[in-house]
Amino acid sequence: MEHLNDQMIVEFDSISKNESFARVVVAAFVSRLNPTLEEIADIKTAVSEAVTNSIIHGYENGDGRIRIETHIVEDTVTVMVKDFGTGIADVEKAMEPMYTSKPELERSGMGFAFMEAFMDELFVDSTVGQGTTVTMRKVIRQEKNSRNQKAEAGTVTEKGNDREQ
Repeated sequence: MEHLNDQMIVEFDSISKNESFARVVVAAFVSRLNPTLEEIADIKTAVSEAVTNSIIHGYENGDGRIRIETHIVEDTVTVMVKDFGTGIADVEKAMEPMYTSKPELERSGMGFAFMEAFMDELFVDSTVGQGTTVTMRKVIRQEKNSRNQKAEAGTVTEKGNDREQ
């Protein structure tokens, strides 16, 4: 019997090289739910955006730690990306599409918009001087996946029967 609640916690240095590590480790953990390639790509993109925000805005490319907590409860994945950096003074403003606090770095200001687009829910909790936690949720559509697997299994069986006759 599967556990109804599984979690993974990983913490790493806030350097851009670790952004791809964060994407892959979360994707690997979520793979137990048998997500579609699109669902995995969505999660990886959202994690990438959140980690990049922590590195560039939370720590301003300085030293720091980023913590990712990933929880799975039934078919829902929750990913929390936390930094202990500068924090966000105006979360609502920061979440506006095209807004960037670092225009000199040619940032698109679409990080939160991408997170919202690729995940089912997005929450941002931040305190100036203490850091930011981005919480994202996505429901993995398992019933669709299991139906596809049954259909594929049925196809295999039919071919097998044809060979026997």
